[in-house]
Amino acid sequence: MVKTTLERENFSDYSSKNTSHIDESSSCTSESSDHEKLDEDVGTTWYQTFMHLIKANIGTGLLSLPLAIKNAGIVLGPISLIIICGISVHCMDLLVRCAHHLCRRKQYILLDYGCTVACAMEATPSTWLRAHSIWARWIVDFLLVVMQLGLCCVYIVFLADNVKQVVEAAHATTSDCHSNETGLITNTMDSRFYMLIFLPFFILLSFIQNLKYLAFFSLIANVAVLISVFLIYKYIVRDIPNPSNLPYVADWRSYTLFFGTAIFACECIGTVLPLENKMQNPKQFQPVLYVAMLLVTVIYVSMGTLGYLRFRDKVMASITLSLPNCWLYQCVKLFYCFAIFISYILQFYVAAEIVIPHATARVKEKFTLFVNLFLRVAMVFFTCALAIFVPHLDIVISLVGSASSNVLALIIPACLELTTYYLDGISRFKICKNILIIIIGIVGFVVGTLVSLWELASR
Repeated sequence: MVKTTLERENFSDYSSKNTSHIDESSSCTSESSDHEKLDEDVGTTWYQTFMHLIKANIGTGLLSLPLAIKNAGIVLGPISLIIICGISVHCMDLLVRCAHHLCRRKQYILLDYGCTVACAMEATPSTWLRAHSIWARWIVDFLLVVMQLGLCCVYIVFLADNVKQVVEAAHATTSDCHSNETGLITNTMDSRFYMLIFLPFFILLSFIQNLKYLAFFSLIANVAVLISVFLIYKYIVRDIPNPSNLPYVADWRSYTLFFGTAIFACECIGTVLPLENKMQNPKQFQPVLYVAMLLVTVIYVSMGTLGYLRFRDKVMASITLSLPNCWLYQCVKLFYCFAIFISYILQFYVAAEIVIPHATARVKEKFTLFVNLFLRVAMVFFTCALAIFVPHLDIVISLVGSASSNVLALIIPACLELTTYYLDGISRFKICKNILIIIIGIVGFVVGTLVSLWELASR
């Protein structure tokens, strides 16, 4: 699930000598008012963009949704998930429309996420906001780094938990594929040990600075994910028990964990502008976005609901951990582990492309390579240390979703529409709608983060 890799590959660095203005020669390209692309022959087609959107949303977040539905209730959970997905898609559309409007106003060809927010701040009546519009880029970059490194932590915990279970199952009696036994086995070795085993491999991966070398492995990883998801569906649709005795609505504390997990799964807003900017016909993006996210929502709701119905109280932080310990579903876990292992460097690459250029620009040229490699190793150690400190997959996902994904996916896009259209006039309905989204985002951020930290402290 590559959230923002395309954005970092297709936009130049954003810089400004005067913090009150956006440098028109850096990340924003001028001389166009129609937001058309320079070379439509090399752009992506609508079905390629459709597939990118699907792949960007099928990751560890999908596998955590059965536990999320349990945290919300069998009735409230699916309904809330549909609403959250709907709000997230609306915010993605807001970001694209605001970028188009600002491109026409500023005579730019394209804008990335940070530049869009910075341009919008320059349109506000506040002198202070206009003078500090460069901060918008820094805030968005900071949140992207937090989100990407948080994703890396999630991947490390996911790999450790699943590989641990596979190894332990290999030393235990193989379960019957058609039995109701799950993958829960008596703990023989702490998952942190497996995290340390993976650490050298992650460090080696971090040295890859050109993602084209991973293209073949990424293709295999995508195929592995598709096969794994198909086999998971094949298992959970069999012999579903009667759901009448399941709780319809959960308590508010567990619901906040659901909110963080749902936002974590739904948030792919970092890919929206890069994908739209690379299309041959950008006018096709909006229908492609809505159709793709409709399919993603169906997958999310069905996987979360059917997974909870199938495993009930035995559902674990990732649905792969609840699968039987026969060879077929052990292969499913290994397939997904391979895909997540490759995805680690894709997520790490985004954070590195934000942090390292700023750091190396402040050192002498002869120390550039050393600083580059040192920062990569330090960032990998940081993600591994966080994973070791918080070895609970469900808490990590909820915390990352509430603390960073929520701000990028809900709060900033809603604020963006208010500031973008302020000079042109904005209806009261849109003002109230955006204020409601902002309130939901702020409440989810504060309460979700606090409850996640509380759950972490109590484990």
